[in-house]
Amino acid sequence: MAALRRLGRRATALAAVLAATLTVAAWLTARPGDPALYPPAPGAETVTVRLVAQAWHSGLLLPREDLARAAAEAGDGALVEVTERFGAYPALEIGWGDAGFYRTVPTIEALDWRLALRALFTPGGRPAVLHVVGVAAAPEAAFPGAEIVTLHLSRAGFRRLAAALGRAVGARDGHPVVLGPGLYGPSLFYAAQGRFGLLHVCNHWSAGLLNEAGLPVTPLLDTLPRGLVLDLAWGAGAHAP
Repeated sequence: MAALRRLGRRATALAAVLAATLTVAAWLTARPGDPALYPPAPGAETVTVRLVAQAWHSGLLLPREDLARAAAEAGDGALVEVTERFGAYPALEIGWGDAGFYRTVPTIEALDWRLALRALFTPGGRPAVLHVVGVAAAPEAAFPGAEIVTLHLSRAGFRRLAAALGRAVGARDGHPVVLGPGLYGPSLFYAAQGRFGLLHVCNHWSAGLLNEAGLPVTPLLDTLPRGLVLDLAWGAGAHAP
């Protein structure tokens, strides 16, 4: 019994040390928001965006016309072309991820652990892709079962987000590079900038765009979609409907 009690005390101490380490790591890696951008000033013009979180992945649902306008104002021809390609749709859902895993694992039922481990642990990271979906239905109808977080960004914050998104588009001679059909709905994969790995997964990418728009984020929490949803609730006062 004494041995079991000692083992229990050690386990409790180890759990406390682990919790403290994670808390410190979360604090050290947190990215502050920009109060000049978020929350928007009372009465100011806003742009409504949504985080769509499901299974292991998250993406951003953006109003297409606002995105096209921001890209045109910034002279981002590649991003303008992406918005024009989906001109029939009022909104675009855009995600980023590992080129191999994202394109071949459309659902959790199709999960291939070998691909997942390769995507997460390849030294130096792996090539990434963007997944763009044209969305005409209401968010809840378009993404049944997903957690959807609605955010009202300032116009300046949305321009910052759009600029960061534009930098993620892999362009050739100023044009976006289409890689093939997407996973669902009217969608396409595009070449993307950045490297995918354990320390920079799809949810970190989504959080990074929102941070550009002025929202505070905590990358350690944002590794998984549920953590990102909670992070936005705690740090930015955003909640799923």
